[in-house]
Amino acid sequence: MRRKLVVGNWKMHGSIAANRTLLEKVVAGVYTCYHADFAVCVPYPYIAQTQILLTGSNVCWGAQNLCSTRDGASTGAVSPAMLTDFGCTHAIIGHSERRNLFHETDDTAAARFNAAREAGLVPIFCMGESAEERESDWTEYIVGRQLDSILRRFGPQALSNAVLAYEPLWAIGSDKAATPEQAQEVHAFIRNRIARCDAKIAQEVRILYGGSVTPANAAQLFAMPDIDGGLIGRASLSAEEFVPICLAANDRCVRSNIHRFEGHDAPIAASA
Repeated sequence: MRRKLVVGNWKMHGSIAANRTLLEKVVAGVYTCYHADFAVCVPYPYIAQTQILLTGSNVCWGAQNLCSTRDGASTGAVSPAMLTDFGCTHAIIGHSERRNLFHETDDTAAARFNAAREAGLVPIFCMGESAEERESDWTEYIVGRQLDSILRRFGPQALSNAVLAYEPLWAIGSDKAATPEQAQEVHAFIRNRIARCDAKIAQEVRILYGGSVTPANAAQLFAMPDIDGGLIGRASLSAEEFVPICLAANDRCVRSNIHRFEGHDAPIAASA
């Protein structure tokens, strides 16, 4: 069974004082949760502080981007090795805000995905469609094209130590999350597309949902068979919201393990 994973994406938020308060509450809130995995991806200036505060806990840390080259004359860039120097385990790649605000492309995202993987980081590769693209029934075309930038260039094996994230642009930062059924439909599409290349990797790769995940909807989203956790933006800035989402992921893994132990093959209902 795939373990659930919950990743906080702080985006361009944080301060030394606020970070300490938030992370101490998160660590205290999830310290007995060992059935799911947790991480926070923080702005570059706070990675060292995050390392100090999270070392020895069951919460990993990472970055929100990286450069695809190892070193050189790239003013303002941060290499994968710089991140691993500070204990980072994850890096968000290809987030829609990077694509839209900083004009990153499928090709540059794929290059950074591979650079993260080669450095031993777990890339969290983001995909998603805009509201206009969904209304035009282009969701599968857009998400498939973004996924294919990895599959065609590096093959399905590149996903063996990676995480995918479906983040519909129309749900990010809004109060309009995809319904569990809408999210599941796209997650299943992603997994089936990978299965055309490698069925084993398709079953093993974790696919997160991101876009207005809250304590109120997390359990239902995580109950879907192809949703393996969440990439959490706004709610990750509050321990009072982020911890319950983490607990929902941990609880879903516990329920799934009990269900498997009892010998049931049918999926647990979303309302359970």
